[in-house]
Amino acid sequence: MAINVERLGETPEGKQVDLYTLTNENGVSASFTNLGGTWVSMMVPDKTGQMADVLLGYDTAENLMKNPPHFGAIIGRNANRIANAEFTLNGRRYLLAANNGPNNLHSGPNLYHTRIWEVELEESGSGSRISFSLFSPNMDQGYPGNAHITVSYTLMPDNGVDIFYHMVCDEDTVANFTNHAYFNLRGQNSGSILDHQVWIDADYFTPADKTSIPLGELVSVKGTPMDFTEMKPVGRDIDADYDQLKMAGGYDHNWVLNHKPGELSLCAKAWDPQSGRLMEVYTDLPGMQFYTANSLKPEPAGKGGALYGPRHGYCFETQYYPDAINKPQFPSPVLKAGEEYATHTVYKFTWE
Repeated sequence: MAINVERLGETPEGKQVDLYTLTNENGVSASFTNLGGTWVSMMVPDKTGQMADVLLGYDTAENLMKNPPHFGAIIGRNANRIANAEFTLNGRRYLLAANNGPNNLHSGPNLYHTRIWEVELEESGSGSRISFSLFSPNMDQGYPGNAHITVSYTLMPDNGVDIFYHMVCDEDTVANFTNHAYFNLRGQNSGSILDHQVWIDADYFTPADKTSIPLGELVSVKGTPMDFTEMKPVGRDIDADYDQLKMAGGYDHNWVLNHKPGELSLCAKAWDPQSGRLMEVYTDLPGMQFYTANSLKPEPAGKGGALYGPRHGYCFETQYYPDAINKPQFPSPVLKAGEEYATHTVYKFTWE
C-alpha cells in the first residue's frame, strides 16, 4: 500500500489544494483532494489488465471548486432534496435556500465541496486510509447545531473503497451524507452507459412529483421499468412511456433497499460487458438514489478535456430517503444531540 501527495492548485482565497493518491498491491488506485474531500479518480484494470479511470470528474482546482454536477463530492448535511426548502424540528421551523426550483438540493448553495477539509493519513492492515474532517457551525447551510464531521476513505486490498461517515452535534439536527461519484466502468471518457448492466436489491421505490420530491408512498417495482431485481441494461427501459421516467428524463429516483437497517449489505451491482469491470455497492443505509446523469453538460470540460453528456455516467447515492425530514413515515435522518452518526458505504471493483 502507498500514499502519494501532490499539489493541485489553490482556492480563490489562496488556500492550498492537494491531491492524495492511495494505491494497493494490485495497482488499483484512488485519488482524493482536501478541497471538499472529493473523490477525484479511481484507476481499475479491465479483464485484459488495461487500466482506466472509472470516475467522471475534474482535474483542476478551479473546476473542482465549481463542480456543478457534484462529481465525487461529499454531500451533507443533507443529501438529496428537502421539499419547499424547509423543515420543522422540535417545533422550530428551519428555512434553507431554494436552489432546485422550490426545493433545497444537497444542502446548497454553501456546498461542502468548496471548502478545505483537514486531512489525516493512516496505513493499517485494512488498507490505506485518508480522513477528511470539517467543523460545521450552528446554522451552517440553515441546519441547527455545531457539528464535527469526519469522512474517511479506505482503499482495501480487495479493491474496495470503504467510505465511513461520522458526525456528532451539540443540538438535534439532520445528518444524511452521501458521495456523489459518477461511475462509467468503461472509462470516464467513453461516452454512453446505456449498455452497462445494473442490479439493485430493492422491491420498492419512492415515486416522486415533477420536482423530484417523493410522494410519501412506497411502490412495488414489479412490472415497471424501475425493476432492477434482475440485472439488465440501463438503456432497456430508460425511455419507457412511464411517468416517473418521463418527468426525470431517465432514472433519478430513490430505491428502498431490502436489507435490514444498519446492516452492511450488498445492495447494487454494475457491470460493463465490454471491459468486464464489475462494481459492487454495499451499505448499511436504507435507501439509494440511482441517477443516470440525465442533465449532465460538457462544460466545464472534464478530466483530460473529456466532454461529458447526458447518460455518460451513473450514481449510486446511498442515503436516507429524499425529504425524509418532512415525512415521518420514512426512516428518520434526525441525529440527536451528543449521539453519533456513523455509517459505511463500500464500492468494490473486480473484473471478469
